[in-house]
Amino acid sequence: MKPKSILTAEAIRSGYGGDDIVNGVGFEVGAGEVFAIIGPNGSGKSTLIKTLAGIVPIRRGALSLFGGDVTALKAPQRIAAGMAYVPQEFNVFRNMTIAENLTLSTEFLGLRGQGARRERERVLEMFPDVAERQHLLAGNLSGGQRQMLAFACALISSPEVLLLDEPSAGLSPKLVTEIFDKMKAVNEMGTTVIVVEQNVAAILPYSDRAMVLVNGAVRHLSAASELAAEGDLHALFLGES
Repeated sequence: MKPKSILTAEAIRSGYGGDDIVNGVGFEVGAGEVFAIIGPNGSGKSTLIKTLAGIVPIRRGALSLFGGDVTALKAPQRIAAGMAYVPQEFNVFRNMTIAENLTLSTEFLGLRGQGARRERERVLEMFPDVAERQHLLAGNLSGGQRQMLAFACALISSPEVLLLDEPSAGLSPKLVTEIFDKMKAVNEMGTTVIVVEQNVAAILPYSDRAMVLVNGAVRHLSAASELAAEGDLHALFLGES
């Protein structure tokens, strides 16, 4: 049975300056899915997920969440509507401790006192490595630990949809597995995940469906298992028939 759509993008166009990087992209994401966005370098993947997060404005088209139009909402408003975004870079404050990063996340949401403590404790139970190092500066953490902290900060808001931009970038194969295992664990707790990822072989086994983006447009969309069975994605990535 097909899961009920939680997010729908309709013919979205977005970009920087006078140029459209995302060119008429449309897709639906079902509740509870891990939806992977893959494609070659320069295909517009990161621009697309920043557009979903509200960081890059939608120039044309529409975006809906739970059936409600969120096209014109700014990034903070989309967080309030049920989305959270973890960027590839600058996803934690390196000159602050782990505890301070988490506190900043609760303060951003307007949480204080017992409510803030409760949310921090809930998230820290999911990330024991983070919980054990709260006194450390985020800048002194390994790449994988910083990524875990960024996940934890994003989950403070209890998002329905978690947007991840290249979570495996710069990590060793072992850490990539740890990051994706954690991503899947969060998903199994009920959070829908939309993930941009360059490491295709690593992300497909964790995904329900995958979309190939080429030159800012949808080249292919199918079950991740079907895409993995293709074996050679060369033609898709080059935009060839």
